[in-house]
Amino acid sequence: MSNRFYRLLFGGTLLLALYFDLYPVLYTLIGLAVFEAVTNVRVPGLISRMRYGHDGDPLEGSLGIHFVQRSNFEAERAWRLSVAALLTISIFALPDALWFLPWFMGFAILGAGVSGVCPVFLALKWAGLK
Repeated sequence: MSNRFYRLLFGGTLLLALYFDLYPVLYTLIGLAVFEAVTNVRVPGLISRMRYGHDGDPLEGSLGIHFVQRSNFEAERAWRLSVAALLTISIFALPDALWFLPWFMGFAILGAGVSGVCPVFLALKWAGLK
């Protein structure tokens, strides 16, 4: 499983959960993102290891651009942390003021899954994350 397909599933599930007000699914998505970010055990890597015997392409999603690495913290981990944090803030802390944020994130993540280009991931790579 690639990160691209994972983002497609994550974004689609997020949009369906928001549309049908399935809060347990939203909590599960947030928990999954936090678990993957904290432990660095990612679903796409696990499935790729089981199916193909390797973790997949380490340069996937970077569009062939060479970024200067300034930190050993991975951009995928930071992406998952930012998704979990923004979803938590917009759903729990300020649901009336930030109602549009989870919807925007859902469509952006779904678009990243369809196109293979995630602007947040590229920005994190540009900022110097591994």
